[in-house]
Amino acid sequence: MHHPNDVLFAGEKPFPILPVVDHYAGSEKLILKAMSLQQEMGPLFDITCDCEDGAHAGAEAEHARMCADLIMGEQNRFNRVGARIHDITHPHWEKDLEILVGEAGSRLPFITLPKPRSADDVRRQIMVLRQTEAIHGLKHNIPVHVLIETHGALREVWQIAALDGVESLDFGLMDFVSGHHGAIPGSAMQSPGQFDHPLVARAKCEISAAALGCGVVPTHNVTTELKDREYIRNDARRARQEFGYLRMWSIHPNQIQPILEAMRPDFSEVEIAGEILLAAQDAGWGPIQHAGKLHDRASYRYYWELIKRARATGMELAEAVSQRFFV
Repeated sequence: MHHPNDVLFAGEKPFPILPVVDHYAGSEKLILKAMSLQQEMGPLFDITCDCEDGAHAGAEAEHARMCADLIMGEQNRFNRVGARIHDITHPHWEKDLEILVGEAGSRLPFITLPKPRSADDVRRQIMVLRQTEAIHGLKHNIPVHVLIETHGALREVWQIAALDGVESLDFGLMDFVSGHHGAIPGSAMQSPGQFDHPLVARAKCEISAAALGCGVVPTHNVTTELKDREYIRNDARRARQEFGYLRMWSIHPNQIQPILEAMRPDFSEVEIAGEILLAAQDAGWGPIQHAGKLHDRASYRYYWELIKRARATGMELAEAVSQRFFV
């Protein structure tokens, strides 16, 4: 029997299925703590080593080497530990790439590029990344995640999303609000303002639309609440249900589980998806009827991506679905 990956997306660029949480950590202590939690929970969240805000001025190279050592270490069990480098105006960004790619490129799942001012900025950094990969004999291209947090990046967000190698567009709420010079109140950096202020909501919609329209993952900004799990869960729920975001940043271990729960697909729909896909595979991926409704490859694509997203959040799938599609 043919696998859905081989039948449903033949000749097409597959949509990335990433863990729904991107957890940021800057210091060695916090990165190791996050790695320990990842070992307990499994690869249900990514970790991003922050070489931008996490590095002290003058110690950028030492910080990048520390991150590279951790990425290459035995604590990195699932190879889902990436890194954010400095922005293109910082004198150390190319050295960041040289250290990270040179010392840990074989195990880097992604590189995050902050504060681009235009698509040309992103294009240049990707070009240097590819050159660095070639110099060090890397046999694959490292995916790129791009932070949209400036006026220029938002203006050219569709061009950025369409660049080869881009896997995720991440919204940088704090810098975006700060870039409006007080025209957007500080209350828009937290809920409910971050969802209700028209300029911020417009930016979130534009980023999500561009990402999904170009086949990359839209990633939502952090929530500033660190303790109230229901508050965190509600922020993630609104990001997912109202703005179409499929992934969200975390900055504290307390945030990981509530985001996972809010981003997880509806269990009843996942059950139906499994039934439809099993029947479709039995029918050779031709049209079928299920519960009195017609389904064909268009709906199969939807349900297959739903199943993969559910699995990425740790949701337990029916045994037959797991055996046929994931063993």
